[in-house]
Amino acid sequence: MKAIVTVGLKPGVLDVQGKAVAGALKDLGFGGVQDARVGKRIEIQLDGNLDPATAEAQVREMCEKLLANTVIESYRVEIAS
Repeated sequence: MKAIVTVGLKPGVLDVQGKAVAGALKDLGFGGVQDARVGKRIEIQLDGNLDPATAEAQVREMCEKLLANTVIESYRVEIAS
């Protein structure tokens, strides 16, 4: 079983990397770009014997303890079979 965690800055938190990406895309001629946000995707391979609810709970705990800075970042967990 695989867990996919998507982490990104919370709304209102300045995303310097996102601003740089948006500016670079505009400079490359992509005039329709208004804004960009940069985040990260983490794939975790889990023991296949876990039920999906337990797996999700464990991954959320991982996010709270290590994978996301919950003061400025939010995260989404997806469990894939």
